[in-house]
Amino acid sequence: MEYETILARKSAEKIGSIRLNRPDRRNALSIRTRREISDCLSSWIDDPDVGVVIFSGEGGLFSAGFDLKEFGPELMKDVYLSSSKYHRDVWTFPKPTIAAVEKMALGGAFDLATLCDIRICSQSSQFGHPEIKFGAPPLFTPLRWIAGSGAARELCLTGRKFGADEAYRLGLVSEVVEDGCAFDRACEIAAVILEAPLATLVTTKRYMTEDSDLGFEESFVNEHDKPFEAVLPTE
Repeated sequence: MEYETILARKSAEKIGSIRLNRPDRRNALSIRTRREISDCLSSWIDDPDVGVVIFSGEGGLFSAGFDLKEFGPELMKDVYLSSSKYHRDVWTFPKPTIAAVEKMALGGAFDLATLCDIRICSQSSQFGHPEIKFGAPPLFTPLRWIAGSGAARELCLTGRKFGADEAYRLGLVSEVVEDGCAFDRACEIAAVILEAPLATLVTTKRYMTEDSDLGFEESFVNEHDKPFEAVLPTE
């Protein structure tokens, strides 16, 4: 399927690629872009030819965030509905996801990166939540899960921009690569992930999503006891 604001491709290696394709707007996440991402992910949920999804951006950069031109009263309902669905669709996508960040992941694009399972970035990348300066509260919880509450509070409240080295130190990204190499490195990581059976990856991803706020006992039952109980012979 062809889209207007994203380039969606599947490789022979079962890697799905969603490339934000609005370079004239610094790949801003418009209403249409968010809807197209949701539609694409929905079509890949049960697609056996997609095992891992990589998010990247056209024109050598990831994204500057939401399209601020759409933040008027006449479009606010569409902004809200598309945003609500798209965030949940990325977070609950049952297969592993990787954000390959070049140059910038700001505002809503920062959120997109934090909703992915793995993030890598180029040396010149910048992250941040500058939208707080314009009256838009940042998405705190996914960042807290990754970087910890203290760091997430400071980054969300100040809205300051920070670079690749700090992102690595905070654990926000697992690797920093040379500029222009983030997508290729993401493909290498995806290939390693896909050495495991897809069903196992989907099960593991489900644990990550559903058990994120559970204590040890509850999560251990889900991740250890129930799978064994399902295969143990009955007396």
